Amino acid sequence: MAPRVFVIVISGTNESLCFVSTPIPAARARQCAACSRATDGRCKATWVMTECSTVLYAFPVFIYLFIYLFLFLSTRFYLYSHLDLCVCVCVQMEDGEEETPIETTTSLELEFVDDPNFKNKVNYSSSAVQIPTDIYKGSPVILNELNWTQALERVFIENRREDSSLRWQVFGSATGVTRYYPATPWRAPNKIDLYDVRRRPWYIQGASSPKDMVIIVDVSGSVSGLTLKLMKTSVVEMLDTLSDDDYVNVARFNEKADAVVPCFRTLVQANVRNKKIFKEAVTHMQAKGTTDYKSGFTFAFEQLLNESSAPRANCNKMIMMFTDGGEDRAQEIFEKYNWPNKTVRVFTFSVGQHNYDVTPLQWIACANKGYYFEIPSIGAIRINTQEYLDVLGRPMVLAGPKAKQVLWTNVYQDALGLGLVITGTMPVFNLTADTMSSQNQLILGVMGVDIAINEIKKKTPTYRLGANGYTFAIDPNGYVLLHPNLRPKIINFREPVTLDFLDAELEDSNKEEIRRKMIDGNSGQRKIKTLIKSVDELLFTHHSPLLCPLLFPDNLPLSVADFESLLPNSFESEGHVFIAPREYCNDLELSNNNTEFLLNFIALMEKVTPDSKQCDNLLLHNLILDTGIIRQLVDKVWKNKDLNTYGFLAVFAATDGGVTRVFPNKKFAHDKFTDWEDPEPFNASYYRRSLDNKGYIFRSLVMLWDELLNQENDTIGILVSTAVEITIGGKTIKPAVVGVKLDLEAWTDKFKILASNHTDNRQGSNTCGPNRGCEMDCEANSDDLLCYLIDDGGFLIMSNQKDDWNKVGMFFSDVDPYLMHALYNNSFYNRKQSFDYQSVCERMPNSEAGAAPRGVFVPTIADFVNLAWWTSAAVDADGIDSKERSCVMIQTQYYLSNLSSSYNILQDCGNCSRLIHAKRINNTNLLFVVAEKMPCNTCEIERLSQEEEECILFHIENPCEEMAVARYRKGPSTCFDNNIAVRFSDSLWFLLTVPVRLNIKSRIFALESVNDWVIFF
Repeated sequence: MAPRVFVIVISGTNESLCFVSTPIPAARARQCAACSRATDGRCKATWVMTECSTVLYAFPVFIYLFIYLFLFLSTRFYLYSHLDLCVCVCVQMEDGEEETPIETTTSLELEFVDDPNFKNKVNYSSSAVQIPTDIYKGSPVILNELNWTQALERVFIENRREDSSLRWQVFGSATGVTRYYPATPWRAPNKIDLYDVRRRPWYIQGASSPKDMVIIVDVSGSVSGLTLKLMKTSVVEMLDTLSDDDYVNVARFNEKADAVVPCFRTLVQANVRNKKIFKEAVTHMQAKGTTDYKSGFTFAFEQLLNESSAPRANCNKMIMMFTDGGEDRAQEIFEKYNWPNKTVRVFTFSVGQHNYDVTPLQWIACANKGYYFEIPSIGAIRINTQEYLDVLGRPMVLAGPKAKQVLWTNVYQDALGLGLVITGTMPVFNLTADTMSSQNQLILGVMGVDIAINEIKKKTPTYRLGANGYTFAIDPNGYVLLHPNLRPKIINFREPVTLDFLDAELEDSNKEEIRRKMIDGNSGQRKIKTLIKSVDELLFTHHSPLLCPLLFPDNLPLSVADFESLLPNSFESEGHVFIAPREYCNDLELSNNNTEFLLNFIALMEKVTPDSKQCDNLLLHNLILDTGIIRQLVDKVWKNKDLNTYGFLAVFAATDGGVTRVFPNKKFAHDKFTDWEDPEPFNASYYRRSLDNKGYIFRSLVMLWDELLNQENDTIGILVSTAVEITIGGKTIKPAVVGVKLDLEAWTDKFKILASNHTDNRQGSNTCGPNRGCEMDCEANSDDLLCYLIDDGGFLIMSNQKDDWNKVGMFFSDVDPYLMHALYNNSFYNRKQSFDYQSVCERMPNSEAGAAPRGVFVPTIADFVNLAWWTSAAVDADGIDSKERSCVMIQTQYYLSNLSSSYNILQDCGNCSRLIHAKRINNTNLLFVVAEKMPCNTCEIERLSQEEEECILFHIENPCEEMAVARYRKGPSTCFDNNIAVRFSDSLWFLLTVPVRLNIKSRIFALESVNDWVIFF
């Protein structure tokens, strides 16, 4: 069978490429190592474009002739000299053909075991390596990096031996190599792995000191088409190299310069929100006018050197200029603002394919302690927009031990699936024998150790704070590291998860003071009263922190048999029981399935005692005590009552110890329960609302509670709950919540009778009319009167109109919008807006979406000239799911005011009006409303809604308002931005020519000579 021919397209590293048209013998195959490695050594080269590197794509043979002809002609006429492209044509040998392998590949077979601590399959005997897709894995730099970082494996293993609680240990190299321990298969989202450790939040923060950066973009008329697109993409990538400790502004310039975001008149914090605004503004830049470097640099220097009260990083100051080239050197601007001290670094980027002399750009960079980069094509953007970090790292390296400080990152999503983590980072320096050598100024990379947020939560006294108590922690930027409202909805998000403490809660002056004192590291205590969202996010409630300890007897008469009575086989007579899946003991296997968790718990209780050191005695004793009390409640009270007499469908109790019992039990599918209500009482809305409010709390039920508490599927119920209060030693505690489910039909009849002002022997007319008064008789006058019970969140609980029974639980504005508007307009209800900064919305349609590659795409000859169809797909894959985008949602919620008296309201509506009577019912969360039916429907009112909606204007107006009063923050205490010993070199990569010594955790691993290095040429 004839050998198969493959065409491998490979990115070039030289602009000037030669074309070899004669076959190359296998003996000389090492001259095309890139081509052979691209096909795992199965090919011998026949035609090769030399100086090849990373493989980008492979094409079928039927387009081979077109490629060959195109390259031959373009080379002959010197049309190919500017393309960042080369091609290898390889012949794959079939099985049975005798051919000496070009090179053999060896791999290490590893066995992985599930580890719940890592949420992954891991191997503890090895580390693993990840290399970005756009870096050639066979280059000498990368091979050398793999060789010397192998020594870190012993350090990682020893660290874990000393501290088994360690999670991922990671070394991120300045060359892009990531070595992590323990080994686990790498996750490649979207089948295109563009993970680059140098773009991760923890690496950026650890690799350099904070930055004040001004980006200026040339938008003169010569910058058009592909060059302008390259500039926009470059600026976006540059913004991604900034962290929350940095400050930035972006400006465009031609004859004059102005900020791309007009309201950002000074540098702003490079947080996720502001960077998103910049990126949106950059996409709308247009090219026109002529180039004037002086205008751009003047704008940038005035931004950086302006001594205003606005917050800054106050460390590295730099200007990033993107241009297509020019002759001007703007020397007088540098003499005025930057020389001789050169406190501002200037980095220049020559973008696009052009014939301009780049000497002025090189001079500008070198004369201002910066660096010059070229971005000829989109494939060069990522690497060239991040290499400036190596320059900024030099003063840090020369600072020596002073720079060896552990820095902690913001919260971010772990790339290996650990969830939300924070990372402690420390830079790693190149320690060579010659301390004056420029090689000694390199930062080799950053070490990082992850700490999962869930691990921190386990260390907090969750169950000792009560259902409505919680712990939180913030960083020096005011972002929460730990908070119950930190719930990002987008996973695998490149950016850190930044939620300000004031955005996580409803903002008020007390919380602003707490935030400032925490950032400053002050200790103390504050008592505040504030509004909080209920668990179901249907209403606000007043909340004051309260912590009351409980003491329990040492010996409790409860055995394993008592817990066995909680299993499903006894549910029919005893009622259904749920046990909160808490970590009562270290070896207890948790499960959201109640029966499975009970079996695990009973099995453990047969092996240990409640006083065992491996158990949380407080939690376990509390559970045992509550189990016994609830069992007695069933035996001595509930079983002896006829619930139908009271119009009850069921009764229930939930305790602080984690026991929930419902009586009588209805046979139902248990798995459905966990989909709707959490068996953990602390997570249940009815439980937390009852603790925070006095009296009886009425709540319309979600569907599952109907299935659980209802004996008739077609019977609608209302949940009523109240907290049990006990006074011990002068202190009031609330150890449990008890409640009932009301039969809606039976209690509506009672409601109509109780709401009527007549007696059985009263005589008189009970009718209403347009010219006569209407007696408040909700039963007799139901055709003319509307009688409602509405809860404190504005949701319908009961109505005397049978047509409204299927609307129970709906927001009242959806039942009677005119009446709800009248109640709000007359201050019976107040409202509060809250923002959710962690929401996910559907991605808006893109007018250019049709140009993106879809399905099987066969490129034309023109496509080989323009590589955008490759790189655009790759860049898109680097972000989140294309169907989702982060957004800000706004929700307006309503809550009852503190009105206590009854009020009569006359609601006017054009040519008609109606009388409304409203009164707060004591000792409940209910408002009783009686109103005449509206005789006309011509009112023009604001229709009140509680539905979440996207805040469209947020990204346009709100950020500018926020900039007027910047929130308090504190940056790092140390800064490494300058050192007179800094030396510059034409290359940032000295790793090929010098031995390296690593000093990590006091362990030194030396590579004694160049002979120890694995280098291929």
